[in-house]
Amino acid sequence: MDMDSASSVVLQALTQATSQDTAVLKPAEEQLRQWETQPGFYSVLLNIFNNHMLDVNVRWLAVLYFKNGIDRYWRRVAPHALSEEEKMSLRAGLITNFNEPVNQIATQIAVLIAKVARLDCPRQWPELIPILLESVKGQDGLQQHRALLTFYHVTKTLASKRLAQDKRLFQDLASGIYSFACSLWSHHTDCFLQQIYARDEAAALSSLERTLLSLKVLRKLTVHGFQEPQQNMEVMGFLNAVFERLKQFLECCRQVGPDSTCREKLEKTIILYTKVLLDFLEYHPCAFIPLIQRSLEFAVSYVFTPAGEGVTFERFIVQCMNLIKMIVKNDAYKPAKNIDDSKPESLEAHRIKTAFFTHPTLTEIGRRLVSHYFLLTEEELAMWEEDPESFAVEETGGDSWKYSLRPCTEVLFLDIFHNYSQTLTPVLLEMVQNLQGPTSVEDPVQLLMKDAVYNAVGLAAYELFDNVDFDQWFKNQLLGELQVSHHRYKLIRRRVIWLIGQWISVKFKSDLRPLLYEVILSLMQDPDLVVRIETATTLKLTVDDFEFRTEQFLPYLESIFGLLFQLLQQVTECDTKMQVLHVISCVIERVNIQIRPYVGCLVQYLPLLWKQSEEHNMLRCAILTTLIHLVQGLGAESKNLYPFLLPVIQLSTDVSQPPHVYLLEDGLELWLVTLENSPAITPELLRIFQNMSALLELSSENLRTCFQIVNAYIYLSATEFLQNYAEALCRSFCDLLKDITNEGQVQVLKVVEIALKVSPILGAHMFQPLLPAVFRGIVDGERYPVVMSTYLGIMGRVLLQNSSFFSSLLTQMASECNQEMDQLLGSVIEMWVDRMDNITQPERRKLSSLALLSLLPSDNSVIQDKFCGIINICVEALHDVMTEDPDTGTFKDASKDKKLKRNIKTKSLKNGLSC
Repeated sequence: MDMDSASSVVLQALTQATSQDTAVLKPAEEQLRQWETQPGFYSVLLNIFNNHMLDVNVRWLAVLYFKNGIDRYWRRVAPHALSEEEKMSLRAGLITNFNEPVNQIATQIAVLIAKVARLDCPRQWPELIPILLESVKGQDGLQQHRALLTFYHVTKTLASKRLAQDKRLFQDLASGIYSFACSLWSHHTDCFLQQIYARDEAAALSSLERTLLSLKVLRKLTVHGFQEPQQNMEVMGFLNAVFERLKQFLECCRQVGPDSTCREKLEKTIILYTKVLLDFLEYHPCAFIPLIQRSLEFAVSYVFTPAGEGVTFERFIVQCMNLIKMIVKNDAYKPAKNIDDSKPESLEAHRIKTAFFTHPTLTEIGRRLVSHYFLLTEEELAMWEEDPESFAVEETGGDSWKYSLRPCTEVLFLDIFHNYSQTLTPVLLEMVQNLQGPTSVEDPVQLLMKDAVYNAVGLAAYELFDNVDFDQWFKNQLLGELQVSHHRYKLIRRRVIWLIGQWISVKFKSDLRPLLYEVILSLMQDPDLVVRIETATTLKLTVDDFEFRTEQFLPYLESIFGLLFQLLQQVTECDTKMQVLHVISCVIERVNIQIRPYVGCLVQYLPLLWKQSEEHNMLRCAILTTLIHLVQGLGAESKNLYPFLLPVIQLSTDVSQPPHVYLLEDGLELWLVTLENSPAITPELLRIFQNMSALLELSSENLRTCFQIVNAYIYLSATEFLQNYAEALCRSFCDLLKDITNEGQVQVLKVVEIALKVSPILGAHMFQPLLPAVFRGIVDGERYPVVMSTYLGIMGRVLLQNSSFFSSLLTQMASECNQEMDQLLGSVIEMWVDRMDNITQPERRKLSSLALLSLLPSDNSVIQDKFCGIINICVEALHDVMTEDPDTGTFKDASKDKKLKRNIKTKSLKNGLSC
């Protein structure tokens, strides 16, 4: 590509590619795509995005095309790879100057330089790091910032490489530049502090940006640049300095106030300091041991004492709590059960922790966690009133402890309580004792405190097993709390029913379940929606418990199920409907057929909910789960649901429909359950199988369920199913067997075996293209035992139940193998007898024995020669399948497949045995 003539053409194409008019945009994109592999194209792009006079959007697009080209064509082995000469020119052009005026473009250029560095630095690009360091030292503010930005992205990218050789190269780089990185960070930090104390916020913001970038570089160098960082004085010196810098920056937060232009970036920098400590602790726990004492003192001081008042903010508190938690539960800091087996580092860490976590310290931490951090905030209480569904969902949210204060607080409480339960149990029990009896509805502070304490008791349920008689507490105290109907007491009603849910699987007598069901029935009618949702969740935990007794629950089933259905209708949020549906599913699953009289309203409502949830695939997954349990509960009566059920299965398992990405797994499960409970095949149920060919082509983790569905169709209506779909199914199986694991091969062959079992004549005819491969597998002595066992099972059924087909197959295979039929038959029988031990299931061993016995009436000399071997394996199989009847003292057939005895004439067996 000629540079001069090409530049204007590429520039025009890039300009058109930024157009909003698709008629202009699409041809330009196609032209640029064609140029991607042309020599010189990326040199033109480099010139364009380095030209600050051009339109920003055009330059931005040029950077993106360049960046994508690195991924596709920079590697030497890539198709249409860039020449070494052009790459050398591009590398030089990328670092000629660092003066990009647009922040977004500067960031993209830094990222693309890092991408090249990942592939070429240091071997093909040794000058990159020295040029970056030199530019960072420059006096020009813009150049210094852009070079530092690039330095960070290069460092980040090189640190992410995981091959041992790449790690060593990065460690060499780190040891060479660490001192400079530390001095750079220290310089910019000091500048920022001087400027912020002088109230020069504009200059301070600029220095803070450089402090942040240099700190990001140091974080990567510190965490990933040293194999034994504890032996490097500069690394440990930097980490110790982090604590002082954190204190200074937190004090700056107090000084600048919440509305300062520096505030957001200041908080980011503080969080980055904590990330340095957390990352170093994660990757180098032993090297972190000298920092344990100081880390605990720092974190506990700011989180659990007045020192943090007015300077801390939520994300910082979360980070400090994570630091404490990681130290408390770190396995490297725990001595072995046998103290003599412990490493010296573990003993030292344990000693430091033990010395720090004294009884007064633990008591203060425990009290502060419960009485301060567990309290519902004004914002949470306002959300309860204004948006109860969001409050209920947020309270039962997922694994978000790293990022949100409340769940983080609860996880820290659990970890500390688990490790120091002997100290903290009396503290918590004392707090419970101080709150015995009803709390005045006029005392909101005490209500919030009781809610917090009950929360702690629920979280620590397993730890408190030996210290709390929950059954007595439930009868004497908690029941009374639930009967207080004042609207302000909803706080406690909701917390108590949650508390019961936490203890239900820990310590709750079965005799008290009926009393609990009455409580649940009452609270499901509570005026407050949050209380009703929490009660539904506790109901799920109750019926999920292994001590659940259906007979105890049945007297309440109709009323509770009706109220659950009402709750499902009342709630409007997708997440809440999912939550209630999961409860309904669980109830249906546990009571099974007992649910039949009460599901009428739900059955009528689910089609409407399905329609309303068209844009909410996760809600539709919950509906599918409910339908699975509903079909199992209704059994054969589920056929009445087919007008709704079958279109749902059709949509969920159609890979041409976008929702299948979310619905497929549950849709297949519903399809299988529907077949298993269907009294008879219907044309509509048969028609859904049209989806199966595409599903088999996916070869996904759902393949096993697909095979189970095929088997279910065969059992349900073999003749009709095989006549309609066996041909297409056979083609799919032939394609699958070309590239499938041994386990997958067995699943395919089992389908064929079941078809032969249910419909011997039709099955053999329909799956005839697969049988030669089975025959060859037997003759060749398939090495994988389970596959061989399945081969023999299939051939046994053909021989035993369709002998004429076996004869024609033998003739075909003899012709293909250029062997005499008798010779080939002898090889098959010999291999069959020899590999009989591959068959582990008694019923299959019996099948093979009967199949071989069916040959004995023949006067064929080859068969007669194998007589002893056949009789020997038959006697062994007889021992396997016969057991003594203790009542009569006679022996009887204990194998599962008793139909086999009716598929061979007794005369043939007797003739065979008398030979």
